[in-house]
Amino acid sequence: MAGADLALSIALGVGLAAAVGLRVFLPLMVVSLAAYSGHLTLSSGFTWLATAPALVMLSVATALEILAYYIPGVDHLLDVIATPAALIAGTVVSAAVMTDLPPIVKWSTAVIAGGGAAGLTQTLTALLRAKSTVLTGGLGNHVIASGELGGAVIISLLALTTPFLALVLVACGAWFFLRVVRRRLRSEQPAD
Repeated sequence: MAGADLALSIALGVGLAAAVGLRVFLPLMVVSLAAYSGHLTLSSGFTWLATAPALVMLSVATALEILAYYIPGVDHLLDVIATPAALIAGTVVSAAVMTDLPPIVKWSTAVIAGGGAAGLTQTLTALLRAKSTVLTGGLGNHVIASGELGGAVIISLLALTTPFLALVLVACGAWFFLRVVRRRLRSEQPAD
């Protein structure tokens, strides 16, 4: 595999994994739809994602997940469940799209970069939802849910069409959010 193809494959996997941190099932459904329609080649062992039953199952799971995030209280329960699920799904979606890589490289990259990107994104959004709950009593969480949904759709589609742009967008978003969190933590520390 040429260097550019390798980088493209990894960028695709990491971009999709970051989207998994926003909505666990939506990026998997997008990958399934793209593979089912012949627009995406999957790694061996993941061709099941390109089947009609997988597409139907992931579509139903996506719809239920989207709706559940708009129910107060259920959104926090989903964050508890989604954090470990995002690590697994981020690893799976990364490995599924990293074609023609030796297994050790594919799985190492999928676990570290894919699972890491999904875990980081999910953790940051769970913290944001918790802050929203404290500030608005949960009434503002639907705004967070809508932003996460929009982000998952945009990042998933960008990852499929322009993987490097999706990766840059994810990196900039994480950098910005971490800066805001760090600034908040510094301002909350008592002065000596």
